[in-house]
Amino acid sequence: MNTSAAPTSEHWAEHGAEHWAAPTPGRPVDATVTLPGSKSLTNRALVLAALSDGPSTVAGALRSRDTELMAAALVALGAGIDTSGADWHVVPGPLLGPASVDCGLAGTVMRFVPPVAALADGLVRFDGDPHARTRPMGQVLLALRDLGIVVEDDDRGALPFTVVGTGQVKGGQVVIDASASSQFVSALLLAGARYDEGVDVVHDGKPVPSLPHIDMTVAALREHGVKVDDSEPNRWRVAPGPVRSVDVVIEPDLSNAAPFLAVGAVTGGAVTVPGWPRTTTQAGDRLREILSLMGADVWVDDSGLHVTGPSSLEGVDLDLHDVGELTPAVAALAALAGSPSVLRGVEHIRGHETDRLRALATELARLGSDVTERPDGLEIRPASLHGGVFRTYADHRMAHAAVILGLAVPGVLVEDIATTSKTFPDFPGAWSALFTG
Repeated sequence: MNTSAAPTSEHWAEHGAEHWAAPTPGRPVDATVTLPGSKSLTNRALVLAALSDGPSTVAGALRSRDTELMAAALVALGAGIDTSGADWHVVPGPLLGPASVDCGLAGTVMRFVPPVAALADGLVRFDGDPHARTRPMGQVLLALRDLGIVVEDDDRGALPFTVVGTGQVKGGQVVIDASASSQFVSALLLAGARYDEGVDVVHDGKPVPSLPHIDMTVAALREHGVKVDDSEPNRWRVAPGPVRSVDVVIEPDLSNAAPFLAVGAVTGGAVTVPGWPRTTTQAGDRLREILSLMGADVWVDDSGLHVTGPSSLEGVDLDLHDVGELTPAVAALAALAGSPSVLRGVEHIRGHETDRLRALATELARLGSDVTERPDGLEIRPASLHGGVFRTYADHRMAHAAVILGLAVPGVLVEDIATTSKTFPDFPGAWSALFTG
């Protein structure tokens, strides 16, 4: 089969989000799941293609809200992007303002595009969804100012703001605190080769989370012929020069695999994901290790990644600092495990689409989980779970946690399942298809 503080419950009730019944199969499920492309890789590829020295193709691009917002942002700045087919065709153009960029709730758009907009000649205004205005942006804006770029934001360090582009950026060294998001570093690196002196980014602060995402950015830059020196800890230097036009093929989104792999792990069935790369910079690849620690049999061969579930899941003690985006799915699995779990090192996910730690603790407890919220993670102990409404706070990863719980707990009602379109078109249809026939 192919297939900030959390908003209050009253907020979501007022907005009338629909409830979607998560399937509970009640049997082992065997399935083959073909995943759409990676959002992270697609949006990096689009930025570099728009900055490159000629036309290129992004093959297998993910079509989702976040990637369509990125394409629209780059088109607003002057690129030509044809998204009509499975492969997206990009033709760079002169970067010009005035322009308006809708960031939605996409961290990659609100953080990756402003350093590009600084290269445009004219004003570029950025805004997004209401909750996007609470997401951390101050370090990116501070870095742009340190590079001589004028940013108008009334000293809020958040959306909305306006980048006053002059068509040219001198570049040079900039010191930032990227402890809230690795995207702060990636944002500067992606545009840096087009700056007159390149860019030299130095991190000064607590450890940078999600380092694999910076590795992903560096690999993408090198694929486009950009020279990057990352030999020193907490320092990344991008040399000035052309961004070579390159046709790229997007890998499957491995983080989106989490709920599907959970089907095999939770139901005692078997799930195969074709096309799983042998080597990758994607954080989702760590699912292989995590599911193995929880008792599943996991292996990769030429046909893909295979997961066969155990008779019962085992609890884990994990530092998820570098793979924080996996926390909601892992927390749901931990809530279904027969022994306690501790998830650590993910304080930074409080600044994602919602405060994911607060939201997870709230919603897991609502369904009967014995969960304790820690400053940097969660403690989850075995408990008898029951059905009920699981609120998502407009966060696709929260919806993934909800459907995983529904695999073993009848009566889980997912609020706003449509939020999954952020990274997975028709997720509800693909999910439901696993349990029919």
